[in-house]
Amino acid sequence: MRFVLAFGVVSCLADFVYEGARAIVGPFLADFGASALVVGFVTGVGEAVALVLRLGTGRLSDRTGRHWALSITGYVVTVVAVPLLALTQTLWQAAVLVVAERFGKAVRTPARDTMLAQASSKTGRGRAFAIHEALDQSGAVLGPLVVAGMVALSGLRLGFAVLVIPGVAAVALLAWLRRAVPVPAAYEDAPPDGATATDGQRFSRRFWVYTAFTAMTMLGYATWGLLAYHLQVRQIVPEPLIPVLYAVAMGVDALAALASGAIYDRIGLRGLVVLPVLAVAVPFLSFSSSIVLVFLGAIVWGAAMGVHESTMRAAVADMVPAARRGVGYGTFTAAYGLAWLGGGTILGALYDYSIPALITFTIVTQALALLLFVPLLRHH
Repeated sequence: MRFVLAFGVVSCLADFVYEGARAIVGPFLADFGASALVVGFVTGVGEAVALVLRLGTGRLSDRTGRHWALSITGYVVTVVAVPLLALTQTLWQAAVLVVAERFGKAVRTPARDTMLAQASSKTGRGRAFAIHEALDQSGAVLGPLVVAGMVALSGLRLGFAVLVIPGVAAVALLAWLRRAVPVPAAYEDAPPDGATATDGQRFSRRFWVYTAFTAMTMLGYATWGLLAYHLQVRQIVPEPLIPVLYAVAMGVDALAALASGAIYDRIGLRGLVVLPVLAVAVPFLSFSSSIVLVFLGAIVWGAAMGVHESTMRAAVADMVPAARRGVGYGTFTAAYGLAWLGGGTILGALYDYSIPALITFTIVTQALALLLFVPLLRHH
């Protein structure tokens, strides 16, 4: 558990960086003249890159066993790309760096999660991933709050520039942890059945149904960039308060992660039935013109993300052979990312056309997700 806690601090510092940036990416792109469609597309591409490319980086992690090298490389890419946003002069430059930051996440995450799964085999993976997610999200709360102060002081660019400080700290701590625990697999005494699986071994039907359910929920789930764009262009709240709302969402994310991790260890996937319900509530709240409803929308959006980001990592680790966890994470998140890319683009286009149409699309996708969830209950 000490390894999980230490890596949680690394992730806290890294989240300080990239969640601080994500809190204001929507308004930043809007300042360059981007439409809702462009914001939805760019942030959707970013999420897709962060998730889809894990299919390749997960396979690379499994085949080479170089989990540390991939993790460190990914963190470095992220902490370099974010502060450079302060220097951009055009929309395309900003878009490239937004996607580059997400590319860093794609490189590091399968390797990092494989090491966490190895280190948590004795303590309960739901609990371990929930604790890691909670520490991770503490940085996601602090980052947007610091950025909000910088935005109020001197604008969006200072908000990006200040993030170089926690970025350097994250890389330094990660290098120390690499020296302290060079082989996290040593924590895993006996690999579970299937640990000697080859690349040719297929994943279970349960894994694919779970993947389809998760992808469908994300197809109708707006990115924060689009939510923040709405707050900016409709002038629902002052610009410095947008990252504060994101900090609230991330705080709820951390609490939801702890709760959902404990629930997963007790009852498995059945607790995920709340996800389509939360996803349907988001557009009714977040795309309103009421400050109170927008605040509630941030809470609901953060709760759903917390459930996703803790439970899904524990569930995938339990559904796939130990030797193929990197590929398992990569395959799952590829579907997740493609769905969010498609959904982010569609929702951005629908926002420009009609918010009621956006809400209708969300309801339909989440109804389909509930249908996909039924077989998971039968398998419990």
